[in-house]
Amino acid sequence: MPTIAVILAAYNGSIWIQEQIDSIFAQEDVDVRLFVSVDASSDGTEALVDRLAAEDGRIVVLPHGQRFGGAAPNFYRLVKDVDFAAFDYIALADQDDIWLKHKLSRACAVLTAAGADAYSSNATAFWPDGRQMLIEKSQPQVKWDFLFEAAGPGCTYVFSQKLAVEIQKHLMLKWSEVQSIGLHDWLFYAYARANGYRWVIDDFSGILYRQHAHNQVGVNAGVKAFLHRFTKVINGWGFIQASKISQAVGLADNPFVSRWSRGSRTGLLYLGLHSHQCRRRLRDQVFFFFSCVLLSVSGKHKQ
Repeated sequence: MPTIAVILAAYNGSIWIQEQIDSIFAQEDVDVRLFVSVDASSDGTEALVDRLAAEDGRIVVLPHGQRFGGAAPNFYRLVKDVDFAAFDYIALADQDDIWLKHKLSRACAVLTAAGADAYSSNATAFWPDGRQMLIEKSQPQVKWDFLFEAAGPGCTYVFSQKLAVEIQKHLMLKWSEVQSIGLHDWLFYAYARANGYRWVIDDFSGILYRQHAHNQVGVNAGVKAFLHRFTKVINGWGFIQASKISQAVGLADNPFVSRWSRGSRTGLLYLGLHSHQCRRRLRDQVFFFFSCVLLSVSGKHKQ
């Protein structure tokens, strides 16, 4: 069976993490070991994962006490500190989802069949009131989408050992630089694509993606989500992050990137005219075009 290291970042997750861990160890046709890093919490998460690790030798808990302030730096710590040498694949996990029993075996099979090094998939969002919604991320990849969006929720990501080790080395090399990049799943996708690794986005959903008031990044659906996204456009956050990611993955001098990354108005308009190469979904391409135009007018895009 494929051996898989699952890395899980936790913070104040005591009410959900047991169910998530149970679903990780319920995976069929794979051999799983779980590595957990807890951002200093106030709800007893550390004590809970310590107890679970004492009861199950497949769980390794990294030393407690660090304050990360977000999921991204917690995942960076996991990638930096976990030894991937003994594993065929590495998978990312949040603390509050539920994995269907074939999630990992499906990912391994798709990676093998495609000869790819990275996998992500659709996900099924669910709410406390019982509602569910398919989150589709499997639109065809386009030339530059990796600089402007992730490949889907990071909790669906599975990497070959080869790619995971290369990401690990790169993070350690760029450690200070990546701390200002707020979305680890976006950065990991960009690194893989920028460095020629094949990435498969599966139209299968093997995860129940829990939605609640404390999601750091939830489903992009509804008026509230749109306003949150619009605010990030207005204040230039997304553009600045794209510029930083481009630099972090070694594309700062690429002719396409250098046309817009300096933040000139003409550069932003140039970027908008290439929206079809920057986002996978048509709706997002339209939004991207108008975002570039709006940023060029507002001037709120300087780093």
